[in-house]
Amino acid sequence: MKPKIIKTEEEYTEALARVESLMEAKPGTAKEEELELWSLLVERYEQEHFPIEMPDPVEAIKFRMEQEGLQQKDLVKYFPGKNRVSEVLNHKRPLSIGMIRALHRGLRIPAEVLLQEIPA
Repeated sequence: MKPKIIKTEEEYTEALARVESLMEAKPGTAKEEELELWSLLVERYEQEHFPIEMPDPVEAIKFRMEQEGLQQKDLVKYFPGKNRVSEVLNHKRPLSIGMIRALHRGLRIPAEVLLQEIPA
C-alpha cells in the first residue's frame, strides 16, 4: 500500500499494520520517514473518525490529584479558601479565572480543559 489519505476502515487497518511493521525503524533512515508519514495519516483518520472529547474540568482536576497523590487539602493553595475546593470538586461552584490560572500553572492542567463550562 502506498501512502495516501485513509478513507475507509479497510485502509485504516492496512495503515496500522504498516505502522506496526515500521516500528523498529532506525533513526535517520527512509523507513523512519515512512513511519512518520504513516503515523500522520493514521492520526488524521483517527481524529476524524474517533474524536476524543475533552474531559470535564472537575474530572481533570481529580485525575491530576490521583496522578500526583494529592488530597483536597493540597489544593487549597489554588483556591480562595478550603470550602471552595470542596464546592468546585462537587460541581457546586464554577472555576473562576484566578482558579483556572492557578491550577494551570500549579498542576499543569491544560487551560482549554479548565475553561470549559462545568456541566450542571
